Amino acid sequence: MKSEQQYIELFQQCRQLLSSRSDVVLDALRDEAFSIFKRIGLPDKKVERYKYTDVQEAFSPNYGLNLNRLEFPVNPYDVFKCDVPNMSTLLYFIVNDAFHSKEFPNVKPSEGIIINSLNMAAQLYPDLVSKYYGQIVRKAESPLTNQKEGQMIDGAFVPMQKNNEPDAITALNTMLVQDGLFIYVPKNTVSDKAIQIINILTSTVDLMVNRRVLVVMEEGAKAKLLFCDESMADVNMLATQVMEVYVGEGSELELYELENTNMKNKRFSNLYVQQHAKSKVTLNSLSLHNGFTRNMTHVSLVGEESEINLYGGVIADKEQHVDNHTLVDHQVPKCVSNELFKYVLDDSAVGAFAGRILVRNEAQKTESQETNANLCVTKNARMFTQPMLEIYADDVKCNHGATVGQLNEAALFYMRQRGLSLDEAKLLLKFAFVGEVIDKVDLEPLRDRFHYLVEKRFRGELNKCSGCRLC
Repeated sequence: MKSEQQYIELFQQCRQLLSSRSDVVLDALRDEAFSIFKRIGLPDKKVERYKYTDVQEAFSPNYGLNLNRLEFPVNPYDVFKCDVPNMSTLLYFIVNDAFHSKEFPNVKPSEGIIINSLNMAAQLYPDLVSKYYGQIVRKAESPLTNQKEGQMIDGAFVPMQKNNEPDAITALNTMLVQDGLFIYVPKNTVSDKAIQIINILTSTVDLMVNRRVLVVMEEGAKAKLLFCDESMADVNMLATQVMEVYVGEGSELELYELENTNMKNKRFSNLYVQQHAKSKVTLNSLSLHNGFTRNMTHVSLVGEESEINLYGGVIADKEQHVDNHTLVDHQVPKCVSNELFKYVLDDSAVGAFAGRILVRNEAQKTESQETNANLCVTKNARMFTQPMLEIYADDVKCNHGATVGQLNEAALFYMRQRGLSLDEAKLLLKFAFVGEVIDKVDLEPLRDRFHYLVEKRFRGELNKCSGCRLC
């Protein structure tokens, strides 16, 4: 039996229970998502965008699900005492897939900003949530129109992909999700503090969680968001997350992600971003420690003169697996995209990167740069890289490239001649290599903290913040 069959049967058996524990807005898309999932199933490695990740194996165990919405006996404000020095944030928690609403930060967000449980927000603001929930995904996965039949790409003729197939993980998340997070920043509102969200995984038994995040930035809004994934569980955890981000005209968003879980955690995260005219978005993710991770980022540039800066850093060792798949869809003229991903792989770690830049017919005056650089510290580490340019306009400036290499022996020799040990010399080279991604963090206190955590990670020391009792 394929892995998806157990989820099909689960949904059919628990359809009414799912409805009774979630608002009608979340429930409205459930049956449609189930039909998609039942039709396409979970992908195998024959599916191009999942060729480096064994999804069937990851979803095959029989995980438990908290469909009855039982509360987990943990107060995150007690167990999590992590503060980034010199950076004041609005701190919120999601425990597994439920927004922690019993306690809130003493400082309130700027007037008009909503930060709440997605399920509760759907009850309080049904028109607002229903306007955006699931719609960004739907537009991202809609058929591509008005494209040429085929094009020369990197010297080879490639037939035009007629449509964007729905994603199975997104469909599975949509049909099972019961809660998550809603962030709304109204027109011309600036969040005076960064908003920090801690996703805590905790359980005493193997558990699957399905989390949904909806971020809406209205025209002229500005905000900085920090998402941190942490684990308290010494059991097998499977987490799916779908994040939809709407960025209105002239809005500015910085979104940072830090993954710092354990070897027993499997994470599948799909991020959909829709940008309108003259908007600017910076996405910066750091996989510091994990077990098995597959991230997908789909950015749709639908308004002229919008800009996306997409950065990612990965540190993996032992048997860890990190797969990043990105798509930047230039739909209109005069947009800019910059993409930089760097991996440092040690031991028998496996990394994968597939980055696709799509420039449609109408997207003249596009400027795009995509770079993937990778460092394999050992001969057993493996890296798969596939940067792609798909261009259907003729007035563009687009470049892409990828490198895979080992530590520079000449540089190691030079540093050892000046008194450094071999281990210290290797550490400095690895730190400098991934530091280029961290230096793209605009928030100085957060940038300093990331540098600190990366150094601790390379030294093999505990990478938890001072005062935190997690794990």
